[in-house]
Amino acid sequence: MPRTFIIVKAQFPALHAWVDCPYEEVAFLRYSHRHVFHVEVEIEVSHDNRDVEFFMVKNVLSRLLHDLYENKDLGTKSCEMLCSDIKRNLELNYPYSLDIYSVAVFEDNENGAKTFF
Repeated sequence: MPRTFIIVKAQFPALHAWVDCPYEEVAFLRYSHRHVFHVEVEIEVSHDNRDVEFFMVKNVLSRLLHDLYENKDLGTKSCEMLCSDIKRNLELNYPYSLDIYSVAVFEDNENGAKTFF
C-alpha cells in the first residue's frame, strides 16, 4: 500500500552562530552570521483528496516562522534544533491534528538537516 505525504515549504531570514565550532577551517561559524533558512514539512495523509489542505498548513507555518524566527538572532540554534522546534510549534498552533513525518531546515537552500518523527 503506497504512503502519501503533502509537502509544505516556507523560508525566513535570520542569524545564528556555532560558538563551539572546533574546526579552524570554518571558524567564521563561531560568530553570528545570516542565512535564509528554507523549511520543508512533510505530513502523512490518509487519502488522496486533500486530507490536509496545503494552504492552511502553509499559512500557519509561515505565520509561526515569521513570529518566532524571522530577522531574529537565533543564538546557537542549529538546523537540527530548528526542525524539532518547528514541528512542536506547528502541532501546537494548527487547529487540526497533523501527522508530521519530517521537517527539514536548509541554510540558504544548500546545506541543512532533516528530522524524521
